[in-house]
Amino acid sequence: MPLNLTKKYDQLLDVGQYNEYQRKESMMRIFKRDIEDNLLFKFRSKQIRPTKIEGESPMETLYHHLTTKGDKDENGKKTRKRTFEMARSIRLHWIKPHIDELTKSDIVVFSYEDRVNGKDVIRTYIYNKTNDYVLILEPQRSKLDYYLLTAYFLNEPGGKKQIEKKFKKKLNEVY
Repeated sequence: MPLNLTKKYDQLLDVGQYNEYQRKESMMRIFKRDIEDNLLFKFRSKQIRPTKIEGESPMETLYHHLTTKGDKDENGKKTRKRTFEMARSIRLHWIKPHIDELTKSDIVVFSYEDRVNGKDVIRTYIYNKTNDYVLILEPQRSKLDYYLLTAYFLNEPGGKKQIEKKFKKKLNEVY
C-alpha cells in the first residue's frame, strides 16, 4: 500500500489487488497528503475547498466524488447512489499536479457556464487532452476561492466530445 504514495503523474495507482478496506486505506493516504492536509491546495492562488452538504463531512463527500461515479437506473436516469470507479481512483494522485499546473501534457484551462438544476453556474475546467482527464472547479460566490467538484478520466461514451464542445463555447476569461 505505501508504494502508491511514491507514484508520480502519469503513473497509475495499484489498487486492484487490494480488498475494499485496503484500497480505501491506500487511496485515503493520497487524498490526505494531496488535498485534505495540504494547506497550500490552491489553484492560481485561490484556495480550494470541498463543497458543503448538510449532514455530511465535506472532505468525505469530496473523497467520495473523486473515487466513485453516479449510478443510473434501468432507464439511464441518474440515481443518488454512487459506486467505486477504478478509472477515477487509480488517477487520484493526478489531481494535485493538475491543480498546481505542473503537468507537461496538453492542458487547457477554461470556464464555461453550465446549466445545473435550472440555474446557470460558472465552472472552471482543467482539461488534459493528452490523457483524457478533467477536473471541475466551481468559483465560490465571493470569487476568492474554489470548490473542487470532481475529477475523472474521460472513458464514458461521449464524455470527451462533451468537454470539447464546452471548450468551443468557453467564456472569455477563467473565473
